[in-house]
This record gives sequence, structure tokens and C-alpha cells, in this order.
Amino acid sequence: MKIMLIGYNGKMGRAIIEAAGKSEEFNIVVGIDINPAAINVTFPVFLSPADYNEKVDVIIEFYHHSAVDSHLEYAYKQKTPIVIATTGHTPEQINLIKSYSEKIAIFKSANMSIGANLVAELAKKTAIMLKNDFDIEIIEKHHNQKIDAPSGTALMIADEISSVFDDSEKPEYIYDRHNIRKARGKKEIGIHAVRGGTIIGEHEVIFAGTNELISISHSALSKEMFANGALAAARFLYGKAPGLYTMKELINEITENL
Repeated sequence: MKIMLIGYNGKMGRAIIEAAGKSEEFNIVVGIDINPAAINVTFPVFLSPADYNEKVDVIIEFYHHSAVDSHLEYAYKQKTPIVIATTGHTPEQINLIKSYSEKIAIFKSANMSIGANLVAELAKKTAIMLKNDFDIEIIEKHHNQKIDAPSGTALMIADEISSVFDDSEKPEYIYDRHNIRKARGKKEIGIHAVRGGTIIGEHEVIFAGTNELISISHSALSKEMFANGALAAARFLYGKAPGLYTMKELINEITENL
């Protein structure tokens, strides 16, 4: 599988290069990055996807969300599926991704870890049973270089939980309580971001009830798991019809084949 890796020079890009090198299934044939000469690689590198004239099977994007517009346009012109692994997209960019998914196959996930996505699914199922009697809080922890807060994964988990509520009862996301001088409301999901050191990524969902506490958590111990998830997404996406695909579909396909 011929892959264009956008953001190959970042931490996740390097992890994908290493993971792909361990497999005969994937071949990174070109890298795109704003600083293409930073590391030594065996494939050609460019500043822009448009500078590459050959055809690839799948594009993997681990870049800054601000560039997603041009990457989507390139993928559309090349009729090439694209895995979007960046976070922090604006509502306008989300709508743009949805629009392009009517023309090409797009895989988008705020977290490329299968385990983290299972936490979101478990939290959703737990919320179905406990939403009326338990307070729900989400805590996420990442390294001190992460720019966006809260994490895309924390918001993904919150959205999964929120989906089990009726439209008239949708909870409000509360990100900061220090200036709120009142008791916690029932229609809230608290979301808290911690930044420090070299924490790769931790997410915990707390269901706090009367005299009991339920916690669902996931900890990333290396970036390899995210790299393997991105490559699994590329494998899943190759040959798919136009549409917007997520880890849900990938996990369903894996379980169906067990």
C-alpha cells in the first residue's frame, strides 16, 4: 500500500514511519512537511502534496488542523482516500470534512487508539444506564507541548455520552469551575485538561453517584499504538466508497472478522 504521509517530521509522523517499516504491507512513498529536511528518510519529501506527481493509495495526515482545507482539496483532485488524524478542527472545518466525504472516502478520528475508542463506547453504554443519577466528569492528561485543550479525544468521549440524552436534555460542557459560585448542575459534563511533562495521553471518565464512584480509563504508554491505529485505518479505508468513516466502523469490521 503506497502511502503519502503528511506531517512525517512530527512525533507521530516518525512513529508511523517506524511502524510501517516493520510491515511489508505498507510503503511510505512520499512525505510532506513544512520542514522537509529535518530528518533522514528513504522517500522523497516536499512542502506540499501538490508538488508530488505520482499516485498513492492512501493519504495519512498527522499535521496541524489549519491545513486540512488544502489537503482535502488535493485528496479530492487525486481521488485518493485520506486518514485525518489531527484534532482541533473548527466547526467550519468539520463541515468541510463532511462535505468532502460525499466525494471521497475519509477516515477521521480524534484518537487513533482502538483502546481509547473502546473507552468512549463503554462510557456511552454506561451513560445509558446512569445518566439520570450520576454526575459525569472527564479528565484528560497530555504532555506539556500539546497545544489544544481539551483534547479531541475528551470531546469525542463527551459527544458519545451526550448522544444518549434527548435533545431537550443535552448536557452542557463545563471546562472551568473556578469562577462558578454555585452547586454543580445535573445537566453538565465537566471536562478537565492537565498538561505536564511527557505524558503521552490519559483519559478518565468518572460517573459519580451517591456513595459510589465508577471510573473508566485509558492510558497510552507509547506513540506506537497510535501509529498502528493510523495504519489500520489506512488498510480499512483503501477501496472504500465515498463516506465519512470512524473508529466505530473499523472496530465493527475487526469484531465481525473474529
